[in-house]
Amino acid sequence: MKTVSIDVRAANAEDARSLSEVHRAAWINTYSGLIPHKPLTTMIERRNENWWRKAANGPATVLLADVGGLVAGYATMGLNRARGLPQEGEIYEIYMRPEYQGIGLGYALFHESRRFLKRLGCKGLVVWCLEDCANSVSFFRSNGGRDVVEGLEDFDSVQLKKLGFLWN
Repeated sequence: MKTVSIDVRAANAEDARSLSEVHRAAWINTYSGLIPHKPLTTMIERRNENWWRKAANGPATVLLADVGGLVAGYATMGLNRARGLPQEGEIYEIYMRPEYQGIGLGYALFHESRRFLKRLGCKGLVVWCLEDCANSVSFFRSNGGRDVVEGLEDFDSVQLKKLGFLWN
């Protein structure tokens, strides 16, 4: 019997290609049919390997779920960008490869991201997601988030409602 290791660790520049692949697969799976094709394609193409190489060394923290040497998902986090909210931390993104969704890796990545922000001294947390992403809404609710703030995201003149989930 072979043992497969599962680790949540900080991303580095060598993970750039894998992060780009996860991003592409997750965004196509999550947003196709929701975000108009042209802006979705533009956003995916912008997050190429070079973008992720810089992001791994940037001001935001990138954690990833590593399953036996394969990057199965990632989360980016840092200080809250919504100045009107008292929560100090924010998980900007959390995405899994479609084939790794629903098996608990997202839960592990989410909770390690929360612990990381607490270690930085952040009090409270916000995560935003599109209201029509039922899996994301369900995930954040099942992990104790309260969707008490709303906003709009504009995608080539198509406005989509987003929900802000809060943890204190």
